[in-house]
Amino acid sequence: MANTILTGIKPTGKLTLGNYIGVLKNVKDLQKQGNTIFFIADLHALTLPIEPEQLRQNSIDIACFYLAAGFDYENGILFLQSQVDEHSILNSIMQNYMYMGELSRMTQFKDKASKIDNKNGIGLGLFTYPVLMACDILLYDCDIVPVGEDQVQHVELARNLAIRFNNRYGETFVVPKAQINKVGKRIMSLSDPSKKMSKSDPKGDIYLLDDIKTIRKKIMSAVTDLGSDITYDIDNKPGISNLLTIYASLKNISIEEACNNFKDCHRYGDFKKEVADVVCQEISKLQERYHYMLENKIYEKALSIGKEKAHQIASKTLKRVKEKVGLLDE
Repeated sequence: MANTILTGIKPTGKLTLGNYIGVLKNVKDLQKQGNTIFFIADLHALTLPIEPEQLRQNSIDIACFYLAAGFDYENGILFLQSQVDEHSILNSIMQNYMYMGELSRMTQFKDKASKIDNKNGIGLGLFTYPVLMACDILLYDCDIVPVGEDQVQHVELARNLAIRFNNRYGETFVVPKAQINKVGKRIMSLSDPSKKMSKSDPKGDIYLLDDIKTIRKKIMSAVTDLGSDITYDIDNKPGISNLLTIYASLKNISIEEACNNFKDCHRYGDFKKEVADVVCQEISKLQERYHYMLENKIYEKALSIGKEKAHQIASKTLKRVKEKVGLLDE
């Protein structure tokens, strides 16, 4: 039986090159590996302040970029989280099986909460969203969850919740596993390679809707390191290592092969130009397909079909859970 693969993107900002390399670029390969379910986590976007129109446009953009990256919505599922009510209902049930101590230890909560000036203004959703994220995963009996390194902790929480529930009520949920890409698993900021490319640094982030001249300029202005050798060394050459990761990811080669391609290059300017050429060529093609999906509203059809497919699967899981805990169902 083929694996079920699930992943999602939160529409909280402009998509970056890191989002493309980490998720979007791999959608066609993931569809070859099993049954694919991709969703736009718009409910999660509400955990921090966001303007309604920005949320709507970001959600549309993500759908268009999934399609532009080659996602086949006829043979996979692409949907908006908020349009499948089972997510919220299962969340209401499963939050009773999660402990506050577990949630308080979540790294992302502590990181985001520390950046909010008014501690009384931290919404409950920011604290409890790992429960909803676990429900996003468990609803679809998925085997594999492709994530970045910073999301592995959330998948582990989903695993623990599934095991805890199964131990109490009998086999109910599939216990998922996290999958991290070997190359390109963490794309860093071009202005500060110690930080992840994260939608919030205009100088260090390459946005997928940046014009091509801007993208080239950002790469040519990227922070580099002492010396002139093009080698992969995260500790001593974080800037060069990040650019090598981007290059290798887009060329579909290993880091070793990327380094070998530049073994005779001793000018950072020449190296950056090669990286910029590869990035600009890839993003230019992606943008062309994105605009086609947007202007022809292909995303509306894809999301409508995906909503129905997702509902069919999620409703069966929710029915199973309700029966196990003793809730009456129709």
